[in-house]
Amino acid sequence: MTSRFRIGTYANAGGAGLSVLDLADGGWSVGPADAGVPNASFGTYSPRHGLYYFVDEQPAGAIGCYRDGAGGLERLARVATHGVDPCYISLDRREDLLAVANYGSGDIALFRLDATTGLPVDPPEMRRNAGRGPVAERQEGPHAHCVCFSPDDRWLFHVDLGTDQILAYPIDPATRSIGAPCIAFAAPPGSGPRHLVFHPVLPLALLASELASTLTVLQVAEGRLIARQTVSTLPASHETRNICGHLSLNAAGDRAYVTNRGHDSVAVFGWNEAGILTPLQHVPSGGASPRAFVLLESERQMLLANEQDGTVTILALREDGTLSPPGTPLSVPGAAFPFVMAR
Repeated sequence: MTSRFRIGTYANAGGAGLSVLDLADGGWSVGPADAGVPNASFGTYSPRHGLYYFVDEQPAGAIGCYRDGAGGLERLARVATHGVDPCYISLDRREDLLAVANYGSGDIALFRLDATTGLPVDPPEMRRNAGRGPVAERQEGPHAHCVCFSPDDRWLFHVDLGTDQILAYPIDPATRSIGAPCIAFAAPPGSGPRHLVFHPVLPLALLASELASTLTVLQVAEGRLIARQTVSTLPASHETRNICGHLSLNAAGDRAYVTNRGHDSVAVFGWNEAGILTPLQHVPSGGASPRAFVLLESERQMLLANEQDGTVTILALREDGTLSPPGTPLSVPGAAFPFVMAR
C-alpha cells in the first residue's frame, strides 16, 4: 500500500527526492525517497485527472506530472514553467487550468490542461509584473510568490512579494484565457505579501506578508481585496529578525495557522464569522526555519518541515484547534514541503 504522506526536499540541502513518511502504531518514521521527484517545494493533486503536479524549484523551473503506479509515482511529463524558481502551483475548481508562480523571474504561467490526459498544454499564457519595493535585498524587482483562483473561478490572483501588490486577472468563462490585470490590493510598502488563502464559506481572504510578519483579513469583492484587519504573527515580546512563511486554514475556516521563521514557531489564530482574527497561541516549531506544513485533521496532527534544520516535526492538534509542542524531530535532509497523497 502506498504511503499517504510524503515530504518534498531540496537537493542542494541534501534532499534525496520525495521522501515517504509512514504513520503506524509506533508513531512516525521516514521511508525511502523517490529521486525522480526532485526539489518538490510545492504541489497539488487533480482528482479529475488522477495526477499529481509538483514544481521542480530550480533556476530552470519545471512542473513534474505524476500518476500512482505499481512501483510508486510514475512521471508522465516534465514541462518547463518558462520562468525561474517556481514556488507555487494551483488548480482551478474545474481542473482544466493550472497556474504557476515563478519567484525568481517574477512572472506567472497559466497552462490549459488537456481534457483527456490532464497534462499541461505548452506554451502557457505568461504574465509578468513590474516594479520594486523598498526592501533592497528582497524587493529589487517583482517576485511572484503565490497564484490562486478565486472560489468562483472568475479571477486569478497573483501575489507579488517584490512589488507589495496582489494583481487580479479576469478569466473569460468561454475561452478560459485571462484578461488585463487590475491591482486587487496594494499592500503596505515593504510588507512583502507571500501567501493568499480564501475562506471556505465567507467572502473573505487571508494574506500572510512575509517581510512584515503580518496577517491581513481581506474582503473579497469582484477582483478587489479590501483590508479589514491586520495583526502581527509574532508575540509582542519578540524583537529579533523574523519572516513568516506558510499559511493555511482548517476545514471549517475558524482557525488560521502561519509559520514564523526566526521566532521559529507556529502562530494559531481564531477567525470568527465576523471576520475578526484573534491570536490563540504561539507554539515552538521544534526546528529552525519552519517553511511549510500540512494539517491532518482526521489524524489530529500537523506535519511541519523545518528547512534550515532538515527536520520534520509532528504537533498534536487539540480539540480547540491549538497545537501541542512537538516531539522528537524526524531527520529529513532538505525538508521543504509536506504533502498528503490521495487515498
